[in-house]
Amino acid sequence: MNKPVRLLALAGSTRRDSFNKKLVRISAVGARKAGAEVTEIDLADLPMPIFDQDFESEEGMPDNAATFKLLLVDHDGFLISTPEYNGSVTAVLKNAIDWASRRTEGEKRSVAFAGKTAVLMAAAPGRLGGVQGLVHVRAILGYLKVLVLPEQRAISSAFKAFDEDGNLREEKDQATIEGLGRRLVEVTAKLRAEP
Repeated sequence: MNKPVRLLALAGSTRRDSFNKKLVRISAVGARKAGAEVTEIDLADLPMPIFDQDFESEEGMPDNAATFKLLLVDHDGFLISTPEYNGSVTAVLKNAIDWASRRTEGEKRSVAFAGKTAVLMAAAPGRLGGVQGLVHVRAILGYLKVLVLPEQRAISSAFKAFDEDGNLREEKDQATIEGLGRRLVEVTAKLRAEP
């Protein structure tokens, strides 16, 4: 029997009431319905210093960065929801990726990323919903040899898009975000099945 697809779900925000934490949880529901095992993490629980090569040379990889990297290695794909900061990727997400991309002796380049899959989404108060930041996340992950699905979704006016239970008020949006999780499972399973 084939092992289930394992996905890591995270938001590029550490804010306690983050719209993107809510959004990625919805995609995780869709992924679980499609048979995946989903691990949800909060980058607020894994604080990391700003990447600095001198620090790395003197101190090595920080424990939280090593933990994050191992989580990436241990999963087949990633559900990522992130706001945009000034039209780009958030510092906390970029920094985590930078640390996880560092290789130790004997490791292949991009061991935490190469051959993995990802689907992207965003929620933001503005009318574009954070879509500009996803362009940069897609470029970064693509550089690291992650297959980023073309499907993505940005939720605008996020301050009024969610209900008190963290679901999207619009049924169509809720279905679309769950569908992103389901689609990532489908694609990842097919890729794993290829000889």
